[in-house]
Amino acid sequence: MYYEMMFPDQIRDAIKKNTPVVLALGVLEYHGEHMCPGVDTLVVVRAINMLEKEMPMVVLPPFYYGAGSYVVEPPENNGTVHVDSQALVPIAKQLFYNLLRIGFRNINVFIHHQSENFADGMPTDLAFKLAAKQETFAFLEKQRGESWWGDNSSAGYYESHAAGGNPFNWIKIRPFMSADVQQMYPIDHAGEQETSLMMAFCPEGVDMKRFSGEKWYVQSAKKASLEYGNKAKELILRDMKKALES
Repeated sequence: MYYEMMFPDQIRDAIKKNTPVVLALGVLEYHGEHMCPGVDTLVVVRAINMLEKEMPMVVLPPFYYGAGSYVVEPPENNGTVHVDSQALVPIAKQLFYNLLRIGFRNINVFIHHQSENFADGMPTDLAFKLAAKQETFAFLEKQRGESWWGDNSSAGYYESHAAGGNPFNWIKIRPFMSADVQQMYPIDHAGEQETSLMMAFCPEGVDMKRFSGEKWYVQSAKKASLEYGNKAKELILRDMKKALES
């Protein structure tokens, strides 16, 4: 179900069933002459669209305006849009706080951009991770009051935590590709891996007739193939579905 098209009774039913709420988080960034700037977001959007046909989920409108940075190319005549992470935090806080107020407790954000560094964090995912924790604290304090954790009513916190009742898992920021899949299909920038992923997930965003080999980071795109992309796609969808079902 796509959130913007849901009726209120459907929203209430999704809350009652703790249906996963899913957001594609990404950027608009130059990806060589042969691909569109939405690559990092589009692969996530298309994967979510595929999974929505297989399992219950609430699909939020995607967020394209992450911290793209200008480390690849300047924005002039190239198309990269960069929103500083310090500006992203208040936006993400407002988004998460409202989703919690609505009643959702199973919010999942998937990101591909710079997720080869997901364990350490990069500006976009770190902004959303920080916002998620801050707004969970704020929401709990508003609901339960200050010192809620130290109150005797929370004596079973750790037992509940171990049983899966951790409120700090209400919002989860996840990499589009698991660490295992990344080892098999290493992330690049507009090279063989990303070009192949776009061939598999969003073929209209790739045009190899426009390919220009001037930059080092696109050289391996000449080896890109639909076969390579489909093999990666199968594993990505498997892991995303497993994460949403857990």
